[in-house]
Amino acid sequence: MSDSPAASASQDFIREMIATDVADQRNDGWVITRFPPEPNGYLHLGHAKSICLNFGLSEENGPKARCHLRFDDTNPTKEEVEYVDSIMEDVKWLGFDWGDHLFYASDYFEKLYGFAVSLIKKGLAYVDDQTHEQMRATRGTLTSPGTASPYRDRSVEENLDLFARMRAGEFKEGERVLRAKIDMASPNMNMRDPAIYRILHAHHHRTGDAWCIYPMYDYAHPLSDALESITHSLCTLEFEHHRPLYEWLIANVDGLPGQPYQREFARLNLTYTLMSKRKLLKLVKEGLVNGWDDPRMPTISGIRRRGYTPEAIRSFCKIIGLTKYPSLTELGLLEHSVREDLNKHAQRVYAVLRPIKVVLTNYPEGQVEHVELVNNPENEADGKRFVPLSRELYIDADDFMETPSAGFHRLVPGGEVRLKYAFCIICQEVIKDADGNITELRCTYDDATRHGAKPVGRPKVKGTIHWVSAAHALDVEVRLYDKLFTVEQPDEQAGEEGDFTQFLSQESLQIISAKIEPSVATAKPGSHFQFERVGYFFTDPKDSQLGKPVFNRTVQLKDGFVKK
Repeated sequence: MSDSPAASASQDFIREMIATDVADQRNDGWVITRFPPEPNGYLHLGHAKSICLNFGLSEENGPKARCHLRFDDTNPTKEEVEYVDSIMEDVKWLGFDWGDHLFYASDYFEKLYGFAVSLIKKGLAYVDDQTHEQMRATRGTLTSPGTASPYRDRSVEENLDLFARMRAGEFKEGERVLRAKIDMASPNMNMRDPAIYRILHAHHHRTGDAWCIYPMYDYAHPLSDALESITHSLCTLEFEHHRPLYEWLIANVDGLPGQPYQREFARLNLTYTLMSKRKLLKLVKEGLVNGWDDPRMPTISGIRRRGYTPEAIRSFCKIIGLTKYPSLTELGLLEHSVREDLNKHAQRVYAVLRPIKVVLTNYPEGQVEHVELVNNPENEADGKRFVPLSRELYIDADDFMETPSAGFHRLVPGGEVRLKYAFCIICQEVIKDADGNITELRCTYDDATRHGAKPVGRPKVKGTIHWVSAAHALDVEVRLYDKLFTVEQPDEQAGEEGDFTQFLSQESLQIISAKIEPSVATAKPGSHFQFERVGYFFTDPKDSQLGKPVFNRTVQLKDGFVKK
C-alpha cells in the first residue's frame, strides 16, 4: 500500500486509483480535482456526495492536492447569480473551502473559441446549417449508423468564415451550429459529430452581451479541466458514455497545460426523494413546495433549514461510499447519520406537541418548584438547567389512553406513571367536554417517589413521561416535516412521461401549536434541540425571532422509517 496520505483514508476504487497515481508520481504526485456545478439551480444531496468526494480528496492528499470550484456557466438562458451565490454558500456550509481556486468556464470563452478554430483548421470541426430536427433525424439509432450532414465536407476556409460570422452575430439562433467531425458510424451516439458551439443571443451573467455563441457543456468541460491542470475529473455514471468525447477533445486540442482523465462513480439515489434539478424546479415553480429551501426538499439549503448538520452529511457520504453501479440508498440511513450527530450536542428540552392538561389535585395551589434537569447526558460540559413544576401541567395526549391497548405502559385511568425527573402520579378522574373530548386529567402525586424512589405498597411503575408546567409553558409553532413522497421511487413509479407529482405526500408537513418549557425563550434562530422522547428539532433560521422560536422537526428520535 502506498505511503501517501490517501492510503490511510477509507479506501474505494477512486481512492485506490488516486493512491496508485500518487505512488507512480503521475502529474508529479499532484491530485487536483474540481467540483463543477452548472449555476442553473440549487444543489441537492447528490451534489453533496460529489462535493465531499472532490474536496475530501484534496484534504486527504496533503500539500500537493487541491480542489477547484468551477462554475460551468455555458448556458446563459438558464443561469442566474442567485444560483452562483447559493452554491458557494452550500459548499462552505459543508465545511469546504476552495481558497484562491474559484473559476468559471466563462473565464475561458476566448480560449475555447480559439481551440474551436484550431479544430476547424485541422479538419476536425465544421459548421452545419441543418436544423436541430434534421440533425436528430440523421443521428441514427443505437443499432444503425448516422447519416453525414451535407455540410460535413465544407472547406476549412468556409468553416472559418462561417464560424467567425456566427460569433459576429450574423445568424439567428438555431440557424447554424459548429460540430466536431468524428464518426457518424460510431456505436457511441456521443461521438456522432456532436455539436460543440451553438448560437444564443442571450445576456450572460458575467460576460454580458460580449458573446452570442456559447460552447456546449461536453466541449467546455474537458477543456476547462485541462486549462486548470485538473488531474482527476470525477463525475457520475451518466457521463460514462461521454468519456470518449472527453478523451477525443483532450487528444486533439493542442497546447493544453494539463492532461486530465475522467472516471465515473454511481450517483446518489435516495428513497422517497428526487435528485433532478429540473423536477425540483418544477416543484418550486408550481408552488408545490415553499421554495428551494423548503425543509422537505433534498436541496442543501432545504436540509440546512430543516436542521441537518454538515457533519452528518459528511458522515453519511462516508458511510455510503463509492460504487461503480447504480443503487438505491435508504432514507433511513441518512436520518440515522443525522440522529447520531445531533445526539452528541443537541440540548434536551421538554416539549408537549399535543397537550392535554393534568391537574395534581393534592399539590399545593400557587406552589412552584424547580426541577433540575440535565441539558445533555452525552456531554457533561453542557451542564444542567431548572424547569418549573406546578399544580397544573401538560402531558402529551399520546401518553394517555382511556382504554389502553396491550403493552401500553403510560398513563391510564386508575394507573400510575412517573413524571420524568419528578415523581409518580396516579390518574383519578377523566374530564370531558359535551362532545366527549378529553379536556383534563385529574391526578394525585406521591411525594415519596421523588428521585426515582419506588411506590410503597403499589406495583412497580413501568412508564415514564415528560411534561411542562401549564403556567410557565411557551406556546410555539412546530412544523412536523416528513417524507415528501409516498413511494420509494417517484421517478420510476411515474415512468418517463408520467407525472411524479401524483406521489406527493399530503402529510409531508403538519403545523401545530405546542407547549414547551420556558428555557427556550432565548433560543437563537438556528439552534438544535432534542425534545425529550419526541425527536430532534431546529429553530427555523428564517422565521424564528428571539423570544418567539419556530421549530422544524429535523428527524424523529428513533428510526420510525417504515417501508410502504
